[in-house]
Amino acid sequence: MNPPGGAGLEAHVRERLAAGDRRILLMTHLIVGYPSLEANRAMMRRMADHDVDLVELQMPFSEPVADGPTFVRANQEALSRGLTLDAYFDFFREAGELAAFPRLFMGYYNTVFRAGHAGFCRRLQEAGGSGFILPDLPYEEYGDLFDLGARHRLDPVLLMTPTNTAGRLSELGRRARGFVYAVARKGVTGRRTELREELYGFLDTCRAATDLPLALGFGLRGGEDLGALHGRVEIGIVGSALLTAWEEGGEDGYSRLLGELAAARS
Repeated sequence: MNPPGGAGLEAHVRERLAAGDRRILLMTHLIVGYPSLEANRAMMRRMADHDVDLVELQMPFSEPVADGPTFVRANQEALSRGLTLDAYFDFFREAGELAAFPRLFMGYYNTVFRAGHAGFCRRLQEAGGSGFILPDLPYEEYGDLFDLGARHRLDPVLLMTPTNTAGRLSELGRRARGFVYAVARKGVTGRRTELREELYGFLDTCRAATDLPLALGFGLRGGEDLGALHGRVEIGIVGSALLTAWEEGGEDGYSRLLGELAAARS
């Protein structure tokens, strides 16, 4: 059930869209260790039930600078309960047995630095990973992560933001692999994003900077948001809203939101 690591995120996205049963893909987000590993297993099973397209599995960090209050609290609680990098990779591997879609590492560079670039890439590939997202690491500081990622069949997913210049967007588009993560607005995750012409103009600018699929994250909340992005991006990323659904409605509430999101893909 577990696909080989690094099978190619771009190919996965384009093949799923070419199948014709969805106009946008759904990428979900899970903080490993919150509210518990057992809850994480239930989340993965529910994602499999709704045929989610990709997932980013976050390694908790003490200072998650790109995350809003909901995720900051979840990061801190997961760490306070003793989630380690070894436990993270154990779960990452197990997640591939629970669901067949590609899994990406999401986390902050301190974790990668402490593991060592080579050791991190080796462990992620061995766990079945397809790529990694490091929101606090500028591409100029990746060093050998680009080459090591390619050697281990891992795609480095880079972020484009509304504050990037046109020149920087072009360089990001040139260096990215798999797909590009377009950040919907300034600030941190969690707050709802208004899908307006200003955002659509930013997406057009991102599109001009790369031939890779575009994913949009930060503040997408439900099926209506996903439907509004048909024809504008290839992937919609939903994280905070799913965590809130779990906290407020348990596994059933989580599954209901997943079902709404899954239905909005076509």
